[in-house]
Amino acid sequence: MTEKTTHFGFKTISEKTKQQKVGEVFHSVASKYDLMNDVMSAGLHRVWKRFTVDVSGVKAGDKVLDIAGGSGDLSKLFAQKVGTTGEVILTDINASMLTVGRDRMIDAGLSVPAMQCNAEQLPFADNSFDCVIVAFGLRNMTGKDVALKEMQRVLKVGGRLLVLEFSKVWQPLEKLYDVYSFKLLPFMGKLIAKDAESYQYLAESIRMHPDQETLKKMMMDAGLSQVDYHNLNAGVVALHKGYKT
Repeated sequence: MTEKTTHFGFKTISEKTKQQKVGEVFHSVASKYDLMNDVMSAGLHRVWKRFTVDVSGVKAGDKVLDIAGGSGDLSKLFAQKVGTTGEVILTDINASMLTVGRDRMIDAGLSVPAMQCNAEQLPFADNSFDCVIVAFGLRNMTGKDVALKEMQRVLKVGGRLLVLEFSKVWQPLEKLYDVYSFKLLPFMGKLIAKDAESYQYLAESIRMHPDQETLKKMMMDAGLSQVDYHNLNAGVVALHKGYKT
């Protein structure tokens, strides 16, 4: 029986080993993750996340699941949105990232449970959440289609799935973006996080992620309807949104 393979950046590896290798990347960068995000995006990641919350339709009293939520930026914003009558659950498959996020929630005085779990096997009942968000995490998952179906499953009818992810940049900017991604990004990773290799992988993983229209179709195939997306900063990032009907 032929062993199933998948992408790890530009490399082809066994599906069984991808989760471990991605885990090693995020264990390595966890302590410098927020600082690197600020440097890499010139702070724009905060604007993208704020926009995501603003268009989410989430209101006081809602229940939100933050998948691959890492250091907790979006959990913090959504917790402020849902208030004391709502609930946000922060999840990540990586213990190092989840520890950073949990500590940030405690420091902010927010009651946000943190759970380590795999997005492809979510430990939640059907129809549990008003909104599910995954930001900059889907591209690292081995079975993206399986994960999207799980996210659809745990949504309430009328609930929204939001996928914020790097995407296909506007064609005239591709060459400049490549120079930034494959030259500057690993250099900054080496300088700040003492890890050029992990940021080389992150740059490659962006190129291997489905483009805007492909991801839209994947979300529809997972059972979501009214799927649409917003390109942000010329398609460097796209926010996809779909509903469970």
